[in-house]
Amino acid sequence: MEKIKMTTPLVEMDGDEMTRILWKMIKDELILPFVDLKSEYYDLGLTKRDETEDRITIESAEATQKYGVAVKCATITPNAQRMDEYKLHQMWKSPNGTIRSILDGTVFRTPILLSSIKPAVKNWEKPITIARHAYGDVYKSVELRAEEPGVAKLVFDGASGAHQEVVIQNFKGAGVIQGMHNTDKSIRSFAKSCFQFAVDTKQDLWFSTKDTISKTYDARFRQIFDEVYAEYKERFEALGLTYFYTLIDDAVARVIRSKGGFIWACKNYDGDVMSDMVSTAFGSLAMMTSVLVSPDGKYEFEAAHGTVTRHYYKYLAGEETSTNPMATIFAWSGALRKRGELDGLKDLVNYADQLEAACFDTLNEGIVTKDLVSLMEGVTPVSVSSAAFIAAIRERLAKRLGASMAGLTSRMENSYSR
Repeated sequence: MEKIKMTTPLVEMDGDEMTRILWKMIKDELILPFVDLKSEYYDLGLTKRDETEDRITIESAEATQKYGVAVKCATITPNAQRMDEYKLHQMWKSPNGTIRSILDGTVFRTPILLSSIKPAVKNWEKPITIARHAYGDVYKSVELRAEEPGVAKLVFDGASGAHQEVVIQNFKGAGVIQGMHNTDKSIRSFAKSCFQFAVDTKQDLWFSTKDTISKTYDARFRQIFDEVYAEYKERFEALGLTYFYTLIDDAVARVIRSKGGFIWACKNYDGDVMSDMVSTAFGSLAMMTSVLVSPDGKYEFEAAHGTVTRHYYKYLAGEETSTNPMATIFAWSGALRKRGELDGLKDLVNYADQLEAACFDTLNEGIVTKDLVSLMEGVTPVSVSSAAFIAAIRERLAKRLGASMAGLTSRMENSYSR
C-alpha cells in the first residue's frame, strides 16, 4: 500500500528502559509500514540528558512550541540509586516537569475503557478525566536540610522595594525545609484549559484544593477558577454543564461514589496521585491516555506510566516480557490524529482511528498482555509477549486499512527476541 503522507513534522521524544524498547517496536511495526513519518527526533534517554546537561529536554520542549504536536516516551526521573547506576553528573529534574513548565499547559488523563474490564469501583460507568496542573508546586520546589537549631523564614523582596517576611519554623533541632511556588499566570492558564476542555468534550468540571488550610496558596487557585468560570458561565449553562468546587478530601469521597463522566481538575501533585488511582481502578496504569495542552494550543502526547524497570531488567537477562504497550500506542495515535487535524490530512486522522480500533479488536479477541488477564470478564484471555501483542495489532490494522499483508510479515519475534 502507498504510505500515508505527512506535511508537518511532529516532535518525537524517545525515552528509557522497557518503554524505549516498546517505542521502537511500535514505530517499526505499527507506524513506519503505513505512514511516511516526519518527525524531529530527540533522545530523552537518561544517558543523553546527562551528556547534554539536560539541554536536550529544553530543546524538545522548544521544538514542541514550534511544531505544535509532540509524542513522548516514558523517561526516568533520577534518584540517588540512578545517580550511581548511570554515573550521572547531577540528579537531573523530571523531564516531564521541565517540558510542562516550558509549555505551561494542563495534563488531561483519561482511562482507556474495555467492556470486558469492569472498574474496581462498581458504580463507575463512564471515564473520569484527570486534569492536572502542569506547573509548580513540589515539582519546582527548592529544599534545604537544616543541620542544627535555627530559624527558617519565608522572605519576599518585591521589585518596588516592598519586603515581606514570615517565620516558617523555629527549629529546636535538625529538620528539613521546602519552598514551593506558583504564578497567577500559570494558574489562570490551567483554569482556562480546564474550562475550554470541558466545553469541547461536553463534560462537567470539578475542581478541588484545600483552601480551608492553605488560606493563601490554595485559596488563590480557587479565586482564579471562580474568575475564569465567570467567563465561561454562559457557555456552560447553554450546554447544560456544571462547574463544581469542593475540598480535595471531599472530592475523593464524591468521586468514589460517582458514576464518572466528568473532568476532575487537580493541582500538580494531587493530579499525579489521583490519575494513578483512577487508572488503576479502571483497570491498569498502562490503559491511560495522557496529553499536555498548552494555553496557546500546543499538544504533547505521552504514556502516563513509568519506564517499567522490572521488565527491562528481565529483557536484558534474555527473558520474554509481556509489557502492555497500549498507553504508548495511544500516545502515538493521539499525536498523529492531532497532526492530521491541524494539517487537514484526513487519511492521517483515519489511520490514527484505525490504529486504536485495531488495538480494541485485538483485546476483544482475548489477545492480551499479562497484566490484563486477571481483569477481563466474558472473554477467555490468552497472555502473549509484547512482541506478539503488537504483531497481532499490526495484522488487524493492515486489514482495517485494506493493506496487503504481502511484504508486511511481522518481524517482531526475530527482531525483538533476545
